[in-house]
Amino acid sequence: MDEYRNLIGGRLVPAADGRTLDSVNPATGEVWARIPASGRADAEAAVAAARAAFPAWSGMPALGRAHFLRKVAEVFAGHAEELARIETTDNGRILRDTLKKDLPGMTHLWQIAAGQVLDAVKGETVILGPDSMGLTRREPYGVAVCIIPWNSPISTFSAKAAYALAAGNTVIVKPAEQACASVLRLGELLAEVLPPGVLNIVSGLGEDVGDPLVRHRGVNKVSLTGSTQTGQAITRASADALKPLTFELGGKSPNIVFSDADLDAAARGVTVDSVYTGNAGQVCVAGSRILVHRPVWDEMIERITAIASEIRLADPLDMTTTMGPIVSAGQYERVTSYLEIAGKEGAELVFGGATGAEVVPSMPGGYWVAPTLLTTTDNSLRVCQEEIFGPVAVAIPFDTDDEALAISNDSSYGLAAGLWTRDLGRAQRFLRDLQTGTVWVNTFRQMPPGLPFGGVKDSGYGHDAVLEYTREKAAIIKT
Repeated sequence: MDEYRNLIGGRLVPAADGRTLDSVNPATGEVWARIPASGRADAEAAVAAARAAFPAWSGMPALGRAHFLRKVAEVFAGHAEELARIETTDNGRILRDTLKKDLPGMTHLWQIAAGQVLDAVKGETVILGPDSMGLTRREPYGVAVCIIPWNSPISTFSAKAAYALAAGNTVIVKPAEQACASVLRLGELLAEVLPPGVLNIVSGLGEDVGDPLVRHRGVNKVSLTGSTQTGQAITRASADALKPLTFELGGKSPNIVFSDADLDAAARGVTVDSVYTGNAGQVCVAGSRILVHRPVWDEMIERITAIASEIRLADPLDMTTTMGPIVSAGQYERVTSYLEIAGKEGAELVFGGATGAEVVPSMPGGYWVAPTLLTTTDNSLRVCQEEIFGPVAVAIPFDTDDEALAISNDSSYGLAAGLWTRDLGRAQRFLRDLQTGTVWVNTFRQMPPGLPFGGVKDSGYGHDAVLEYTREKAAIIKT
């Protein structure tokens, strides 16, 4: 049984009261590790450590911080396979993705963050008159709490911590209790690289350790990637100690296919590149609403069905596996409940719907849900409006551009959208009128570090980048 500890003030420590939580391998349903069940005392210790480390870290020349960030990148590169295997065991995201995509990508991201440290210390100058000038300077907030989800812990950890540290903040990471072993292992490795207190990691339940962190007056910034409900709870909890918030929340992204599109590319774009493979649809930007132009409706349903039939569900540590399990028993129950809701609401099942041992008989204790496609003409159904966060998509036909746009925007979410068309004029119109933070045209789920990633409406606001972790101060100087 692997046992992990928190990282607080440069030391690896258990929860203050010694409590632990079981970490379950979702492919087997078996406990494989234990993590600290931290509480208020651990939250306060982490804040104290981060605040103590802040003056030296923020006062360090920017290029000095860059040196440390490059050393973190070296840790990612040197321990890629170990970290990938831990993450796959912990949350079921297939190894071919964690090892071949996530770890190389995050090594690169830490290098990029190191290259952006100077952006966080640049200011502007305004000449106000012959004897006076105005200037601005950017300063770090102080202690930044980064709350990360269970679907991609290493990636989200990096997207937040790298930029927050580059800007001169000290950081406390609170990973999701369902899957935080990879981040806690990172804490062990980074304790040898970063100055004590600059990075702290505390695991546990949200109400036990997350809530005290968010409410703490010693915390100056909070960044969350998670559910809309969690974002709302954090907003309420932080109201008494006002602090800036960055939220990347849920989504119900439309993936829109027009009859003039490259249908081969579109079929892959709305299935294996979007909502099914890799992480079993447990992706905030999953294109879980597939809008299809009626002239190609039958052809697209056939193409989607054929591609889905080739998806291989098996041990996520097997490099030939193309889709893994649902992360936890609770999430499995949520996803399967929507399959029942779909039937009651009148959505038609095209394929899938199988769950549990009938999906992967060799791993009967795992939380398995087969790739599933539903169809309906009614976008008001719960399966069209609510985030399922599993390998379940709903296909909806449309006749005109205006109808496609209306269906797409008929959602409380606004994280992302996909558009498949050869018509440049149509693409420009949809880029303008889709109510989302990101629009992909003839591709899907491309998120390069050089572009912002965030949503609108119930999908949140702000994004993780160096300047998001700084505030501007103005000065006027008269000679």
